[in-house]
Amino acid sequence: MNDSAPEAPDEATPARPFGTVVVRAAIGGLLMGLANLVPGISGGTMLLAAGVYPAFIAAIADVTTLRFRLVPMVLLGTIVVSAGLAILLLAGATRTLVIEQRFAMYSLFIGLTLGGVPLVWRMARPGTPAVWGGAAAGFGLMLAMALGPTADGGGGGSTLLLVAAGAAGAGAMILPGVSGGYLLLLLGQYLPILAAIDQLKGALGGLGDGGVDMALLGEAAAVVVPVGIGVVVGIVLISNGLRWLLERAPKATLGFLLGLLVGAVVGLWPFQEGVPPAVGSHFKGRVVTAESLGEIDRKDYPLAPFAPTAGQAASSIALVLLGLAATLAIDRVGGGEGDEAGAAD
Repeated sequence: MNDSAPEAPDEATPARPFGTVVVRAAIGGLLMGLANLVPGISGGTMLLAAGVYPAFIAAIADVTTLRFRLVPMVLLGTIVVSAGLAILLLAGATRTLVIEQRFAMYSLFIGLTLGGVPLVWRMARPGTPAVWGGAAAGFGLMLAMALGPTADGGGGGSTLLLVAAGAAGAGAMILPGVSGGYLLLLLGQYLPILAAIDQLKGALGGLGDGGVDMALLGEAAAVVVPVGIGVVVGIVLISNGLRWLLERAPKATLGFLLGLLVGAVVGLWPFQEGVPPAVGSHFKGRVVTAESLGEIDRKDYPLAPFAPTAGQAASSIALVLLGLAATLAIDRVGGGEGDEAGAAD
């Protein structure tokens, strides 16, 4: 029995047609941008579902090691531009849909996420103890994250913790199944980082009139700069680390990614809705009063499960199947190989 891992792609590996690479990258970037607009969903999951994940990792690793090749650069640029356009053009509509029709949107994303499972399985097969062990570890990690408590996030953090938070956010961009916002909540840095961004915007608000608030700018920079350093460090280390693992331990690594992908669905249970916090309870580090309750945005309401109606359950199933069909259709682009590792030029 030959359990040897599949060889890593090299310059001799037949590459996908250039047009196929661009189409897959554009679709993957669009899905990644949409995922970044939805709490609990990873952009890496969407790239995995689109079948461009291995080449994305290889392209980032190339750039961070100053190795510039045509196809990886085009793929990376296409993903970045598509994700940016999706965020810019669809942010308002997506957030509204998530708030008003959460169960429908989460059902659709469950289907999109599950559609990536056959793609990863094709790269990981045949199943070996390394694959199943990695899958169990990845699924267990996602289960613990979905069911475990989150930090309150009302206070600040040390510089080292802010760097770690930035690295975690970068990891969430690269690792499928991991939500950046969720990791920041676990670290208790979600609110401080958002507050710092608001401070930065406020400090630079009078830039054109020469009225920059230097004190406010300094407070914001004390948070934003360490986080930015963490993002750069995280991208460099995680992308190159994943590439190293995919080359030297592909079975265990792909199994782990498979577990992350399946486990991501746990955090996307569709039948939950935002409910206003009770007066007297603690919300985001403060006690809720009758006056402050009206100031809380609906999108910030804590989520609580609800019993779906027959129509909602049927609609959810239909949307899951629609998302699954969409991902499988994407997989058929360029022959449905699901592994465009031909990122070599």
